[in-house]
Amino acid sequence: MSRRQVGHLRPACDVRCAGWVRAALRDFDYTVGFQVPPVFEAYARVFHPAWRSAGEDGVEVRWAEVAEANDRTMHSAAEWGSITGSWEYQYRSIQPGLWDQPPSTGELPREVAQRLAGILAEHANDPSMSFFAVWEGWGIPGPLFFVPQGTPDEARQHARDAFDAEVAAWRGLLDSAASLELPNRPMRLLQGQLRAIEDFYEPHDGPSSLCLRNPPSLWWPADRSWCVSTDIDLMTTYVGGSKRAIEALLTDGQLEVLPVADDQSITWDADTINPLPDPP
Repeated sequence: MSRRQVGHLRPACDVRCAGWVRAALRDFDYTVGFQVPPVFEAYARVFHPAWRSAGEDGVEVRWAEVAEANDRTMHSAAEWGSITGSWEYQYRSIQPGLWDQPPSTGELPREVAQRLAGILAEHANDPSMSFFAVWEGWGIPGPLFFVPQGTPDEARQHARDAFDAEVAAWRGLLDSAASLELPNRPMRLLQGQLRAIEDFYEPHDGPSSLCLRNPPSLWWPADRSWCVSTDIDLMTTYVGGSKRAIEALLTDGQLEVLPVADDQSITWDADTINPLPDPP
């Protein structure tokens, strides 16, 4: 298979660079150490924001705001179901005026990824080489292709060509990448500068089009100074790193972050402070 490059992303051809991750991760014990290698000084949980519509724009809504509005307590083991009172809220917009879209599940939002990369770059000896593991289960964008009714033929063809080119480029990149076998989470391993995290969020045909790529489930610098994990089933992201790196995240005003231990449970019923809803 040919080797490809998309933006600053290249296929990693030797899975040994990820051997430390595979060796350290716990085997489905449903703790933070199953998400992030339990080899770091400290850990943090980054909460994906919900959204509230405001005209043409959206406003980020923190979990703490949702918890307060629902007379719940926000803390490091809080789950979306426990602060809203129902797991139905994961799938439907039922609290108008508070939030209209739930936090993203399985994918780190772009703005959060940008902020994380900016902060964590200061805590890596050499961010010029980083690794990004993409879950194979996302697959490649399917054949469905839509354009607004009434789109001129020339514009329609341009959009079709851009879509096909993006799909081919992304497929070639992932097919050329080494396979990283993690418990129930087979990955494809990419590499590039830390700024390559931006390439996961690029729309395929200009700002108004969709992004056809999926963000990585795991990413870390070559010096292993920290690791970011966003599991496909979770609405939050976990980070392991030095005490200084985690403290930088905790004191950042733009992110909603709380400290966690590597043995903290990550299951839907992990919240022992708020009333638990029915199982999702």
